[in-house]
Amino acid sequence: MEHLKRLFSNNKAIVEQITKDDPEFFSRRAGKQEPHFLFIGCSDSRVPIETLTGVAPGEMFVHRNIANQVLSGDMNLLSVLQYAVEVLDVEHVIVCGHYQCGGVKAAMGDVSYGLIDHWLANIRDQVRRHETDLEQITNEQARFNRVVELNVLRQVYNLSRTPIVQNAWKRGHRPLLHGIVYDIHDGLLKSLVLAVDRQEKIQAVLEADKRGVGV
Repeated sequence: MEHLKRLFSNNKAIVEQITKDDPEFFSRRAGKQEPHFLFIGCSDSRVPIETLTGVAPGEMFVHRNIANQVLSGDMNLLSVLQYAVEVLDVEHVIVCGHYQCGGVKAAMGDVSYGLIDHWLANIRDQVRRHETDLEQITNEQARFNRVVELNVLRQVYNLSRTPIVQNAWKRGHRPLLHGIVYDIHDGLLKSLVLAVDRQEKIQAVLEADKRGVGV
């Protein structure tokens, strides 16, 4: 219970400081949300994206799952995406992976972890698809990092193929899709692919997937 008590204690102290500096801070945000971003990230507790980016409450709509997957059968993800794009009209949709991702690491091995094996099947397919290229990376950590990046690129591609995004692009060039990676060793974000806003740019994502570089 000590850890839970700390949450409430921290919350009270933070709220007191915020309202001292800006008495209308919370009341201004109570009416409605108008986020600029939909963030699709990993559930990993070491990725505090709001803290790292400095965005204010109300700026970022968030969906998180293990290994930041965008799967066509995930109704949770698709519901969040539809609401963000069609109701909130977000300008940016970000897929953010991170180095040292436990889900990616599990997908690279042959150990069974039970139910989560089904969730990680997409990443395992990526590892098999790039097996020849990955085998040429002799450094284990570099190979791990590369699979993290491949996973992000693939999820941006998957995102672009959803009817939600396809229909939005027919109406205009938003949302912009981005693929980034968070380095938990230094806290910095690395861009892999930015500002994908139409079908022609999807080919660039696939080419980056093949070449092993960002676009």
